[in-house]
Amino acid sequence: MGRGWWRAAVLAAAVVASPGVLAQANDVRIGFVDTERILREAAPAVRAQKRLEKDFAPRDQELQRLAARAKELQGSLEREAVTLAESERVKREQELARITQQFQRLQREFREDLNIRRNEEMAVVLERVNAVIKKIAESEKLDLVFQEAVFRSTRIDITDKVLRALAAADK
Repeated sequence: MGRGWWRAAVLAAAVVASPGVLAQANDVRIGFVDTERILREAAPAVRAQKRLEKDFAPRDQELQRLAARAKELQGSLEREAVTLAESERVKREQELARITQQFQRLQREFREDLNIRRNEEMAVVLERVNAVIKKIAESEKLDLVFQEAVFRSTRIDITDKVLRALAAADK
């Protein structure tokens, strides 16, 4: 966690501990949203995840094919190492090295591209989620909405309301 979190915690503790502010703090209305749950269950997030899976499935299958080929070649090389001519063994080892390097390169590119796309997709979802949270906070006259907390009461959890609002907006 960054320094900003600690500053906010210290500031919140100072505000709550100050007797003059404590009387005002009793009037503060707080809400909490479980962002991880929203990103798991909200329809826009689920659609984004399915889109990613669909878009990246061909590349994932190619990686699986290469991994299977490397495994097959490795097994063949281990089984036949004693009976293979030196030139054939070297040739197979070089092919295995080439396939392994290709696999590692493609896997690295796959992960990088997937992370970039996931971040883009989730940024759009989070923008929408934050707009819904703001609308709910305004309608319920909440003064503060947390998205991370060590502890929260179910009394202030508005996650279900956010999920319902996102679902209603999709219809």
